[in-house]
Amino acid sequence: MSDTRFGSIPLHDGDVAVRLADDADPTLLTFVVEQGDETAGSVGLRRIDDARGELTWTLRSTHRGRGIGVRAVRLVVGYAFERLGMTRVEAYVEPGNQAALRLAARAGLRREGIVRAHGVRDGSRHDSILLARLADDPPPASRTGFVHVLNAALPRKRVITQGLVRNERGEFLLCELTYKPEWDLPGGVVEPGESPATGLVREVDEELGIELRPAELVAINWLPPWSGWDDACIVVFALGTIPASDVERMRLDPTEIRDVHWCDLDLVAERGTAATNRLLRFLAAVDGPGPFYLEDGDRPDLGG
Repeated sequence: MSDTRFGSIPLHDGDVAVRLADDADPTLLTFVVEQGDETAGSVGLRRIDDARGELTWTLRSTHRGRGIGVRAVRLVVGYAFERLGMTRVEAYVEPGNQAALRLAARAGLRREGIVRAHGVRDGSRHDSILLARLADDPPPASRTGFVHVLNAALPRKRVITQGLVRNERGEFLLCELTYKPEWDLPGGVVEPGESPATGLVREVDEELGIELRPAELVAINWLPPWSGWDDACIVVFALGTIPASDVERMRLDPTEIRDVHWCDLDLVAERGTAATNRLLRFLAAVDGPGPFYLEDGDRPDLGG
């Protein structure tokens, strides 16, 4: 079949072909998926605008798990880019639909995030995972394309870096924060592409206005999900000992830091975060050199 609006149809990948349905609507194209003489399913391509399209697909149960859907979706994506001039195609998949997520990934669509309350199922709204492919993305069968798709789907665990600063009395420096009532160690979230040590130097400089360099790794402390926050790994470094009077020369960032305080363990327990209290009490009581791997401020039983 040939159509001057849509170019040469059907498109083939070996024994898999996609054929534009006869009732084609320019804004909603339906491609019949065929394997040999059998109809295997369909792929839909809805125009969002001149540059973007939204994909949907369905396969007969007898043709699932054989790579047919991946090949068909790749054919339609290629058609959208090469024949229709689109620069982006996207798809929305339910988070629990692992088969559809695998198909989309193998067709070269990268996971971009969760769209909350996007779809309706059984009378209630539910979230969807948004995946997309751009016209200039590397081919999905290439090594670069594979790495980009896999990297986009991997978990994003938050990494936080903190520093232990002590004075001549052995007290710890804690920051009084503007955005929560508990005091905490200096530090913050590590930026993408930034090492934990570099991130700590940056955070201390931005928030306290002083330059302190990590002397050694003290602990890696995993924190479970808490109070609406996802889980995180805290990388704790020793930042050395400074005179107690050095707080007078600190230039505090007023958007994040109200004040800083020298604290013994009793004051940490009274004013510090629960995680910081557990960490510092562990370090005070531990027998043996670090660094330590901790879970929520304590050494886990790893069965060794």
